[in-house]
Amino acid sequence: MASTKKYTTMISSAFRPRLMAAAVSLCFIAPATALAEDTAAQAGQALGTIVVTGSRFDADPALAPIGATVITAEEIRRSGASDVNAAIRKVGGVYGRQSLDGSPDFGLDLRGFGTNSSQNLVIVLDGVRLSENELSNAILSTIPIDTVDHIEITRGGASVLYGDGATGGIINIVTKRPLANTRRGSMFVQGGQFHAGEVRVSGAQAWDNFAADATLGTQRTDNYRDNNDFKQTNFSGGAQWFANQFDRVGFRYEGARQDMRFAGSLKETEFNANPRQTKTPDDNGSLDSDRLTVFGAYRLYGHDIAADLSYRKKTVESTYYFGNSASPASYESKQWQFSPRVRKLGAVNGMINELVAGMDFIKWERTTASGFSAADANQKSKALYLRDELRFDAAHEGRISVGVRREIFDKDFSDPLGFSTKTYNLVQGLNAWELQASYMPVADLTVFGKLGQSYRVANADENALTPSTNKPLAAQQSHDAEVGVSYANAMQKVTARVFRHNLTNEIFYDPTLNYGVNTNLDPTRRQGVELDAEQKINAAWSVNAHYQHVQAKFREGVNNGKEMVLVPKNTLSARVSWTGQGQNADVGVQWSDKQRYGDDFTNQCKAEMPAFTTLDARYARKFGQWEWAVSGQNLTDKHYYSQAFSCATGVNQGIYPSDGRQLKVSARYDF
Repeated sequence: MASTKKYTTMISSAFRPRLMAAAVSLCFIAPATALAEDTAAQAGQALGTIVVTGSRFDADPALAPIGATVITAEEIRRSGASDVNAAIRKVGGVYGRQSLDGSPDFGLDLRGFGTNSSQNLVIVLDGVRLSENELSNAILSTIPIDTVDHIEITRGGASVLYGDGATGGIINIVTKRPLANTRRGSMFVQGGQFHAGEVRVSGAQAWDNFAADATLGTQRTDNYRDNNDFKQTNFSGGAQWFANQFDRVGFRYEGARQDMRFAGSLKETEFNANPRQTKTPDDNGSLDSDRLTVFGAYRLYGHDIAADLSYRKKTVESTYYFGNSASPASYESKQWQFSPRVRKLGAVNGMINELVAGMDFIKWERTTASGFSAADANQKSKALYLRDELRFDAAHEGRISVGVRREIFDKDFSDPLGFSTKTYNLVQGLNAWELQASYMPVADLTVFGKLGQSYRVANADENALTPSTNKPLAAQQSHDAEVGVSYANAMQKVTARVFRHNLTNEIFYDPTLNYGVNTNLDPTRRQGVELDAEQKINAAWSVNAHYQHVQAKFREGVNNGKEMVLVPKNTLSARVSWTGQGQNADVGVQWSDKQRYGDDFTNQCKAEMPAFTTLDARYARKFGQWEWAVSGQNLTDKHYYSQAFSCATGVNQGIYPSDGRQLKVSARYDF
């Protein structure tokens, strides 16, 4: 759990009433679109069924954000992914790095941002931000996989709607919505090697205007390595009242209790001798997480009004041993988020226009207790955004959108035990903008493009250890560009994108500077090509694949032209699926190219982290309401690693081995 070794931050500032007033004014000024509903109704158009996605409002998943990849619930179940993180990696083709704490929450990387990848993408659950304000991954293992309707992966800058850290892209997890007078339930049991076991029970019931659901699950595993046990118990439940597709109000709670043991890193010689061994047999930790969200949506005078109010609390404890000496540490973080927004959807001269305005208010605070840190840190941010999308030339599905965002961050930090930074107070104001367009010049062929500016600010851990004492890091900014083409029909879909991100003041950990600090790098660049392909061979067989080639390099400074560390140049994932009478099978392969060790900024290390290929498969058969399945991960038992932080002459260090072969058997009963 890397974040427990870092220092922490805290912020506090008052939200200004005039910002709220400005947003409300913008929301209800819908120039020509204000009269559109009556015009459309007279023309026989059913505006209630017209939806435009990518706007933080409910929408038909078939109308995905421009250039997005959509993972359906059916694809998730067929792949055998037991958690959201695995579904994003296995089905969505997103590169993932082995977690350091034994949890299934791998570090996800869109477009080659290395060890800071989780800070350069935003993950949201039904519109509520899950990404952390610290150096840790978003906790996805607490989301019951049975509640997920679909997952949208939108690559590239998305700071207009999602703010801080959305340079690499956005992963939007959408849960299932209730249908009146329906019921569903399931029981899932799974066991496998390394003493792995999972039990999950879920149920949902909807009446005319009210629905409730609940899921209770527990899982445990010794994992592949010694001293790497992981245990989790989680509960998710909620209820909502709804009148129609526009009007609803409800709440959802998710809680999880995790215990884990830390296997630590190895030297290359140790890895080659026995990748399962640990040099830290006593290190351990725990994490308690609680999330409560209250949400509502209402249609008023032709405007869709929605808001989310969420509270998240996380308590982390860890104990690291240095010889016979124990070093315990704990911290508690809390976050409040309030996100009101409004949409005006209407028609002008036969075109559909969607105008969205909204605000995000986030307050985060953390306290730390350890022998090396007593940090109090807090951050408040307030943002106003405006986005307009026009759908024109219905025969050719033309779309064009433009958006802007202004966000202000206020940060405070105090740590009398701080090694580097002991105190600071900082206010940063940042802007984002975007221009997107897509058009279908001929049947089934769509071309699209994006331009924009995105940003991210240093989090609490990063600002606690900087090159200059008590001096926070500058904000990172990126100028983003992308063009693509997509061909889709009932049997196939192929999408190709070419992208570039020019970054200034990229925030990154440099272990070669001052014995290791977080710093603003010289200007850098991410550019490359992405290919997504789906093919239905016939009624029974289908195949999909995701390929990414990325060049991550310095573009100025002493390392101009050098490659960034911990970024594979090429990654590829592919899956073949077969569905028969009451049975299905799924086989997947993942390949990652070689990459630089974590401290090789000068590219002088003679070795690179080796490329690797892994294979997984699942076969399932149904007997009435029962489904029995057998699955395997890393079937060739490949010895590999996706985390390695130090390149030394003759002995590479800081290696975190990835999992070996594992077989599992599961049973599921639907009722």
